[in-house]
Amino acid sequence: MSVQLKTVLGKHAQLAGVRQLTEIMPGVGFDFVDIKRMPDAYRDMARTQPYDICEMAPTMYLMALERGAQITALPIPMTRKFRHSGIKKRKGVVIESPKQLEGRKVGVRNYSVTAAVWTRGVFADDNGLDASKVQWITEEAENLDDMALPANVTRLPAGRKIADAINAGEIDVAFDGLAGAGDAQVEMEELVADVAKVERQWFERTGIYPIHGVIVVKNDVLKNHPGIGLALYEHFVRSKEDYLQSLDAVKEPSGDDKRYLKLRQYVGDPLPYGLEENRASLQALIRYAHSQGLVGKEVQADSIFIDPRTAAAGEAANWK
Repeated sequence: MSVQLKTVLGKHAQLAGVRQLTEIMPGVGFDFVDIKRMPDAYRDMARTQPYDICEMAPTMYLMALERGAQITALPIPMTRKFRHSGIKKRKGVVIESPKQLEGRKVGVRNYSVTAAVWTRGVFADDNGLDASKVQWITEEAENLDDMALPANVTRLPAGRKIADAINAGEIDVAFDGLAGAGDAQVEMEELVADVAKVERQWFERTGIYPIHGVIVVKNDVLKNHPGIGLALYEHFVRSKEDYLQSLDAVKEPSGDDKRYLKLRQYVGDPLPYGLEENRASLQALIRYAHSQGLVGKEVQADSIFIDPRTAAAGEAANWK
């Protein structure tokens, strides 16, 4: 009888091929677990690691790993999105630069959500934003109970949402979608003008292509099943390549389909996998997480994102 590994993955189109598999390698199979809301899986994996293989927000991975979680991330980013976009302001509100967020209230689901970590870092690098001068308004508890929040972070009363505060006129700026303002009834627009051009210039200048979601594996799984990291990597690559090859023929492309079709015009592979292919992005996220007080030091990406193509079988992340 094969070992069945509890696996949680988001419903990404590039994973269709992976989801059709039952066997990872001889004697080891997938036991897919559906989670209605992926941030809940991220939180559970950060706290108690109930799954063997799990998609996880990369910032949560960094924070959990520093606290001793016995998990290892493979450099297989699940989604990619430049982060000058996705933070919106009430239509008609005049904010000429992200620097002018200083002194304002900005809504976000929680302080450590990866979208916000990226955007704060990008705005600090590009616009000189001092994130400590922004009043961050959150609606959910942080994923790790022992996290000490900065003094400029305020959580809304229990049951109140960022969207409620926007609708009431209390907040003019918030992250979009699940990160904050997804259900707001107020017309919102991108904070950064001509944002697609700005993001393209950012990539051409820095080579940083923000990641959202990585695949983590429990260390005892890596140890007990030598070669599973490489087997997983190969399955994910094959599934992704099949997806990308089919994109041009999609008759009714989703939002992600459209984004990747557009992005590949200047980034090449819109879903690059591997350590070297993602080093600039991984190292930038580590730097941002450290500068924002989410982790205590800036480690090297290759010590915590283990590329199974070059790593020894069973090698695990080492926070050093």
